[in-house]
Amino acid sequence: MSDTLLIAFFAFLGAAAAGVLGAVALWLLRRRSLTASLAVVAAVAVAAMLAGTLAVAWAMFLSPHDLSVVTTVVAMAAVVSFATALLLGRWVVARSRALQNAARSFGEDGDYAAPDRPATAELTALSDELAATSAKLAVSRERERALESSRRELVAWISHDLRTPLAGLRAMAEAVEDGVATDPNRYLRQIRTEVERLNGMVGDLFELSRIHAGALELTRSRISVYDLVGDALAGADPLARQHGVRLVGDRIDQVPVEVDGREMSRVLGNLLVNAIRRTPADGTVAVTAERSPEGVVVSVTDGCGGIPEEDLPRVFDTGWRGTHARTPPAGAGLGLAIVRGIVEAHRGMATVRNIPGGCRFEVTLPTG
Repeated sequence: MSDTLLIAFFAFLGAAAAGVLGAVALWLLRRRSLTASLAVVAAVAVAAMLAGTLAVAWAMFLSPHDLSVVTTVVAMAAVVSFATALLLGRWVVARSRALQNAARSFGEDGDYAAPDRPATAELTALSDELAATSAKLAVSRERERALESSRRELVAWISHDLRTPLAGLRAMAEAVEDGVATDPNRYLRQIRTEVERLNGMVGDLFELSRIHAGALELTRSRISVYDLVGDALAGADPLARQHGVRLVGDRIDQVPVEVDGREMSRVLGNLLVNAIRRTPADGTVAVTAERSPEGVVVSVTDGCGGIPEEDLPRVFDTGWRGTHARTPPAGAGLGLAIVRGIVEAHRGMATVRNIPGGCRFEVTLPTG
C-alpha cells in the first residue's frame, strides 16, 4: 500500500473518531440552544483535523517539527471557528427569539407582526407562513363575528315573529272557547293559516340546523333543469296571481344535472317566493336556465328595485331581511340562507347582483 493511501487511512480513522464523539455530543445537546450545537459542529471540524494529524504523526509519517507546525495551524483555526460559530449562533438565536415574540401575539391581540430585522431563509419562510395564518385567522374571526351577529338577529326576529302569531292564536282560541266569536269558522280558518305559517318557520329552522351541522343528506338523481324550473313555476303561480305578479320562464335549457330533486325544488321555491313578495303588483319575475362553462346557471330576476350595495354581501346570511319591516310577509330571514346551504351542499354557488329595476339571484350547479 502506498504512503498516500496509508496517510489517508490513518487520517480517516482519527477524523471518524472525532465525528463519532461529535455525534454523541450533538445528541446530548439536542434540547439545548442552537449556539451549543454550532459550537459542537465547529469543534468536530477542528477535532477531526487534529485527530487525523495526530494519527498520521503516530504512524511516523510526520516529523516532530511538522507536527508542531500543523498543531499550531489547527489551534488558530479552532479559535476562528469557535468565534464564528458563537457569533452565528447568537445571531440565529436572536432572530429566533424575535420571531417567537412576534408569534406570541397570536395569543394576545390575535395579529401577527413580522420582525423588522433580517433572518435566515428558513426563518423568513416561517415568518411568511405565520403572516398568512394570521390573515386567515383574521378572516375566520370576522366570519365568526358576522355569524354571531346574524344568530343574534335571527333570535330577535324569530322571537318577534313567533310572539305575534302566538298572541293572535291565543286571543282567537279564547274567543272561540268563550263563545264570543261572531264567526267561529273564520276564526278557525285564521288559526289554521297561522299554524301552517308557524309550521313552515319551524321547518325552515330544522332545515337550517341540518345544513349548519353538516347533516344534510342528499339523494341525488339525474333530473332535467327544465323539469325542475317548470315544477317550481307551477308551484309559485298561485302566490304570483295573489300578488298580481307575472311569472315568466324564458330560455330554459334542457340540461341534465345530478341533484337532490326535493332540495333543489326548495331552492327554486324559496327564490321565487322571495322574488314575488318583493316585486310590486303588475311586476314581472323571470326565470332562466342556461349552460355556462361552470355548469348550468339558473337565475331568478325580480322587480324589487335593487338591494343597497352595502347589503349585498349579507343577503344570504342567516336572519338577514334587509330594511323590510319585521312583518310576517318578510319571513324569518331563513329562506336565502337555506338556498345557499343547499346549493353549496351540491358543490354549487349562489350569488346575487343588482340589475336595472331589481336584482338577479343566480344558482350555478355543476353538470358533471
